[in-house]
Amino acid sequence: MNDTTTDADVPDGSSTPTSRNILDSIIDSALNEIHRERSGLLLSGFSAGLDIGFGPLVMAVVLTLSPGGYGDLTTELLLATVYSVGFVFVILGRSELFTEHTMLAVIPVLDRQASWGELGRLWGLVYVGNLVGGLCFTLLAVLLTPGLGVVEASAFEEIALKLVTHDLPWLFVGGLFAGWLMGLLAWLIAAAQETTSRLILVVVVTGTIGLLHLPHSIAGNVEVLFGLFVSPAITVADYLTFLALATVGNAVGGSVFVATLKYGHVVRGAD
Repeated sequence: MNDTTTDADVPDGSSTPTSRNILDSIIDSALNEIHRERSGLLLSGFSAGLDIGFGPLVMAVVLTLSPGGYGDLTTELLLATVYSVGFVFVILGRSELFTEHTMLAVIPVLDRQASWGELGRLWGLVYVGNLVGGLCFTLLAVLLTPGLGVVEASAFEEIALKLVTHDLPWLFVGGLFAGWLMGLLAWLIAAAQETTSRLILVVVVTGTIGLLHLPHSIAGNVEVLFGLFVSPAITVADYLTFLALATVGNAVGGSVFVATLKYGHVVRGAD
């Protein structure tokens, strides 16, 4: 996401952007991505899928080395913090993440500056790039990390089971909340003026997703693939069910609870 808001865009010389400034910045940035070449979107999505895998990998390291486990407050907080590592790499590195665009790319459509077909093209290319990048990262990690001696297969299994051993309605509702948080993060990132502020926002919001064990379709893609590759307890059906429900939940959460509501209140004169 490109930050196009500058001090010149803000009235009365104020350094704090208004809601209208934030909305305009998001529309400009999203239109730039919507009209981007297919290969550029795929490569950016692939890069994001690779980078986000470092979060689940470090989580597995923490579970392996920590004397505690899930349910232990210190371990849970540490896991939630390291979960955000991949998101820091992706968001501050300006790669394209599907769950950000469940909010960002919807707003130009609501503003009638882009079509639903263009939105579907962007979502599809970024989503496929994210999933393929996550798959490649998982394969590399499964092949190479055992030699480092800091990760056990049981840690990968435990992380995956945290996501797939839930009722189907929970996967959708949990995905909805994760998408809501990611859409809110994208809005807040557009409003933030400094890299430090953005870093704090990424850690706080994505750490919340990690602490609540909410199903994020892209980070969760890596988490469940880890379990699928190393544990017979995780099946292909588990993976596909998780991915489908988390993806739909993420899309609804970001589109409805952030894009539609934020756009609606701004165009009706929030400032």
